[in-house]
Amino acid sequence: MIRTSVLHQNHLLVPQEDPPQTTLQPSFKSGEKECHLSFLKKCGNMEEFKQAHAHILKLGLLLDPFCASNLLSTCALSDWGSMDYARSMFDEMPEPGSFQFNTLIRGHLKDANMEEALLTYIEMVERGVKPDNFTYPSLLKACARLPALAEGMQAHGHVFKLGFHDDIFVQNSLVSMYGKCGEIGLSCAVFEQMNERNVASWSAIIAAHSSLGMWNDCLRLLGHMNREKNWKAEESILVSVLSACTHLGVLDLGRSVHGFLLRNMTGLNVIVETSLLEMYMKCGDVEKGMHMFQNMAKKKKNKMSYSVMISGLAMHSYGRESLRVFAEMIQQGLEPDDVVYVGVLTACSHAGLVREGLQCFDRMKLEQRIEPTIQHYGCMVDLLGRAGKIDEALELVKAMPMEPNDVVWRSLLSASNAHGDLETGEVAGRRLFELNAHKSSDYVVLSNMYARAGRWTDMARTRTEMHSKGLNQQPGSCSVEVKRKMHRFVSQDAGHPQNKSIHDMMYQMEWQLKFEGYAPEIDEEDEEKKQRLKGHSQKIAIAFALINTSEGCPIRIVRNLRMCNDCHTYTKLISMIFDREITVRDRNRFHHFKDGVCSCRDYW
Repeated sequence: MIRTSVLHQNHLLVPQEDPPQTTLQPSFKSGEKECHLSFLKKCGNMEEFKQAHAHILKLGLLLDPFCASNLLSTCALSDWGSMDYARSMFDEMPEPGSFQFNTLIRGHLKDANMEEALLTYIEMVERGVKPDNFTYPSLLKACARLPALAEGMQAHGHVFKLGFHDDIFVQNSLVSMYGKCGEIGLSCAVFEQMNERNVASWSAIIAAHSSLGMWNDCLRLLGHMNREKNWKAEESILVSVLSACTHLGVLDLGRSVHGFLLRNMTGLNVIVETSLLEMYMKCGDVEKGMHMFQNMAKKKKNKMSYSVMISGLAMHSYGRESLRVFAEMIQQGLEPDDVVYVGVLTACSHAGLVREGLQCFDRMKLEQRIEPTIQHYGCMVDLLGRAGKIDEALELVKAMPMEPNDVVWRSLLSASNAHGDLETGEVAGRRLFELNAHKSSDYVVLSNMYARAGRWTDMARTRTEMHSKGLNQQPGSCSVEVKRKMHRFVSQDAGHPQNKSIHDMMYQMEWQLKFEGYAPEIDEEDEEKKQRLKGHSQKIAIAFALINTSEGCPIRIVRNLRMCNDCHTYTKLISMIFDREITVRDRNRFHHFKDGVCSCRDYW
């Protein structure tokens, strides 16, 4: 049979109503069959399997459907098996049934040959073999992994036609397939129509939302699951929930998940441990993350574990520690890849380790023979730019073997703004506008640079261009975790039920800040800007947390934008006045404020 790509098939043939009649097979003694099947189970490689196959063939047992099916499944589904050999045995079968076709589909799935799995299903339908409820979970999994939405929807139609639409395993597979193909609406529709659900159903729908970054919905669904039947969440659900906690910065819930895992599972695998490690690092608990990493058995640490730790430390400006973990990874004989080097270079950039960053960049190219990607060049431009080496950063951009993207030019613009290099800032700004990056922040940064230089005409022109393109400045927002709930505030927020208490606390904070010598870095006469600064979302979130948490309790805030200089200074002083540890995660990194000092050492 000539095989072509399933993605170019016009349709999957509708199954015939009646399967072909099977012929009578000779019978064999059950003891004889069991003896040779136990011999099959002892096979540990293809050489032993071929010997068993020859022996069974010699005795004529291959004519027995039970023996033939077990022989096929052993070859197709064993880790050491061969799908080519399994296919040759399959082709010798006079009238293969649904079990044999299902075995081939599962075998191709095991070998990650998804198109061949779909082609096998098409052959099954063409030959008039009626699929059963065991056919579709494997078939839909192949559709999900390709992904092949059109073929998955056709398979869904076959499920209805054959009456398997109420089978819980088929339904779970449909929920998962639609989710992995990005059709969350269809995934939810199948889930809602289920008369009966099990833990796997909830796992599938939560994973579907997780794969699309719908983190709040993951947590919402977890709550629904617990209320429905008080289900005991399985490992796959908890990994999805950990991902949601990681992205939302919900540390308390992440800790609860960790506690549940420790109480209910004997030994955590490396995937779960790495997910926990990432959650702690990205939710701001560096000490717990480092403790977990140090306690992981060396044999369990893999490239992903090291990559998560290196990137996590980089986010917290722990550059030296990040390089130490990188050195440990090399000593363990693990080869770093391009992703690991992005973490290493980011760590150097955030900590101002210019010499070390240049050395790592050279090592990546010369020793590891890794061709730098645009992400690596972006890290290097950021490294040089933050350190004030603007000319060198611009020369690197010009020497890049690929066209710089908006991230590279934005790094250069940010560095030019921080170090007052208007000439380079103009170059970066123009290139960003030519790329149509459509980010209002680019226009705002350049217009502010013009304002500081007293070039009011250029400032007005830049602002006008921004508004003519329909770009509005993205409002700042902050989320703060209090009693396991995330409370979100936007700049100038006055809609919270505790609004009066919050603003009373903010007034008290401002009053105490004045005694510490705090004053906004603006013109004293600019009353409008003063009021805008007072209402920044981070200040509102801190006031809310001070009201609603006990004395000495750490405060954790997640921002949607980079922190402004005024909020940075403000938060340092508040951490000292109120004796609180305040952790702020902005778009790029973490800031840990304690006793009037920030972990970034004002290098950001």
